[in-house]
Amino acid sequence: MNNEKMFSTEWLGRTLTLKTGRLARQANAAVTVQYGDTVVLASVVESKEEREGIDFFPLMVDFEERLYAAGIIKGSRWIKREGRPSDEAILTGRMIDRSIRPLFPEGSRKDVQVVITVLSTDHENDYDIVSLVAASAALSLSGVAWSGPIGGIRVGRVEGKLIFNPTYEERTKSDLDLIVAGTEKKVIMIEAGGSEIKEDDMYAAIIAGQKELLGAIDLIKKMVSEVGVKKIDNKKKRVSAEETESQKEKEVLIKTAEKWLESNINKILFDKTYYTKGERKLAVQAIKDGLDEYLFDQNISRDKREFAIKKTVEAAVDAAITREIIENKRRVDGRKLDEIRPLSADVEILPRNHGAGLFSRGETQIMSIVTLGAPGLAQSLEGIEGVGEKRFMHHYNFPPFSVGEAKPMRGPGRREIGHGALAEKALLPLIPSKDDFPYTIRVVSETLGSNGSSSMGSTCAMSLALMDAGVPIKKAVAGIAIGLASNEDMSRWEVLTDIQDLEDGKGGMDFKITGTIDGVTAIQLDTKTNGLTDEIIKEALDRGRTARKEILKVMAGAIEAPRPELSPYAPRIITIHINPDKIRDVIGAGGKVINGIIAETGVSIDIEDDGTVFICSTDEESSKKALKMVEDITREFEPGEIFKGKVVRMLDFGAFVEIAPGRDGMVHVSKLAPYRVSKPSDFFAVGDEVYVKVEEIDDQGRLNLTMVGLTENEPLWLNRKGEQSGGGFGGGRDRGGFGGNRNGRDRRDSGGRGGFRR
Repeated sequence: MNNEKMFSTEWLGRTLTLKTGRLARQANAAVTVQYGDTVVLASVVESKEEREGIDFFPLMVDFEERLYAAGIIKGSRWIKREGRPSDEAILTGRMIDRSIRPLFPEGSRKDVQVVITVLSTDHENDYDIVSLVAASAALSLSGVAWSGPIGGIRVGRVEGKLIFNPTYEERTKSDLDLIVAGTEKKVIMIEAGGSEIKEDDMYAAIIAGQKELLGAIDLIKKMVSEVGVKKIDNKKKRVSAEETESQKEKEVLIKTAEKWLESNINKILFDKTYYTKGERKLAVQAIKDGLDEYLFDQNISRDKREFAIKKTVEAAVDAAITREIIENKRRVDGRKLDEIRPLSADVEILPRNHGAGLFSRGETQIMSIVTLGAPGLAQSLEGIEGVGEKRFMHHYNFPPFSVGEAKPMRGPGRREIGHGALAEKALLPLIPSKDDFPYTIRVVSETLGSNGSSSMGSTCAMSLALMDAGVPIKKAVAGIAIGLASNEDMSRWEVLTDIQDLEDGKGGMDFKITGTIDGVTAIQLDTKTNGLTDEIIKEALDRGRTARKEILKVMAGAIEAPRPELSPYAPRIITIHINPDKIRDVIGAGGKVINGIIAETGVSIDIEDDGTVFICSTDEESSKKALKMVEDITREFEPGEIFKGKVVRMLDFGAFVEIAPGRDGMVHVSKLAPYRVSKPSDFFAVGDEVYVKVEEIDDQGRLNLTMVGLTENEPLWLNRKGEQSGGGFGGGRDRGGFGGNRNGRDRRDSGGRGGFRR
């Protein structure tokens, strides 16, 4: 049965279509969104019962890439099913989660799962914006308590002009890649990368994007008005008189606790300055202990005291900190609102690594290590956006000891993938091109201590490490997290520079900004409000610029510019360009020639289709030896040149002599000696070394060689070795020139001179 309803509008030059009622009908709601030929299905399901014993909202956002969407079968010979989500899929899921999460009510404990599946992609319209719109549309229909809808949009800039929802082709020309999610009036989420974008230009792009996303919101509203919101059975279960009495008792208990907190919390939090995370934890614990002692004196049982503490203290601490910031511009650690914690930067901290940097901001401490490798070590990419490779990689680790915890280490999760990608995006515009610096670059950031934006610390540490490694990045990059304290209706607010632990609560934001001295390279915004006003965004960008310049000064004290030389332990790459027609000669049949060079010299060799050859090794002599071998193979030979070569194959009428790796020529039996030789096998053996002169190069590039007239061969002619006793040459075969390549196939040329062809 098909009850599908469809809604369409023209949005930024293309048709946006929402469909519902046909697919995934057992979900609370499901919507298919099409933009161009990119199609995404989003579904929403809310559990019937609340999950007991948790203190967070259990939202799950799962983004599913399907290779069939792009008409691709997985390249692996053994595994054809999609496996672990790609980093791109994880980042898209995180982006959608960060966009929708702030609009769910506080205190909900029912599981909500949003599943987004890419069904088709046209390689023109990116699926991430379509997916964000689809999630918003499905939530708006689902009946789940959610204060949407929201819209999402991508903003690019080509030749100074903003473009909205640019195509893949347009994005390759853009110096800005900005995603904005928001309501009709406020911005909720920002994800941005750019080539040193000025703060005023970034602000203008964000505000313009927020206005242009209204087309998607209007279509969702139209769909909701006609289809209606699904009714969820929220019938309350019958409660006994005993349960009612228990609930009243809890309410009285909470009010009692809140009254004590109102009178005492400020005395504990603000009567002294708490400089470290540990001190602040102890202060919060002192509040809990004081409340527990007070309730004990009221003859309240232990389980009820624990309930009251859990329900009230964290919220009261958040509220007190926010109130003090707004009313008195005072922070728990005593800093001014625009003050950064103590900074330090260092390089050359490890003895044999290719490069390393250590950066600290307060208790956040990051060590980044650079490893340089050959071009062939670039990461191969395969996904619904196609195939490609990645030569600059940043991987972020967050071990439990960095926050003073002991727990199992399970490998990188979504948070680690997201933090690593953000710092990588921050440095990407400054990484030299492959032509200028052909290395594959991998940076690993180890979080050694975390208290406030370790991803921004990773940006700073990575910048230091790249310079220490001698990677010619164009400028240093730094990052900072800007926070917010606001009341419930956001009528009063204050922006905070360099937030940490207790400052990231309700009514706050995490506005991460990276850039150089000249402009912004990346932004990531999460908020715990119902959205940010234009004024807050402007203030955050300005604060970020000021803080970034201060951090860059400290980093410059450790290292001002990339080192002029690479570490002695880093590989060296020699780059040469050969005639593309010669590539097959360097590779050889089945890779025999190139593998022989690698085996003999220990280098790695990468060859590109345009004839660019990269020779990589940590040993300079090995690199030079491999270079000469490649040059010998690809060189253009000239008549009259003399070489010492090796006999590699013999026939009755002549012998093939290798004069360069994979390159040989024919010496006819008549050219072996100044006398008549009966046959080559009577004169020398395979493997013997002889001197030859290039006599002729035919129109197919084959070499005809001679040994006659070269004094270096005189020892071979002593006693007229191999001299023919009868007349004729080589058993009556025609005299003539020969050419050949032992990797090819020879045949007799009945045309006389020219001898043998491949």
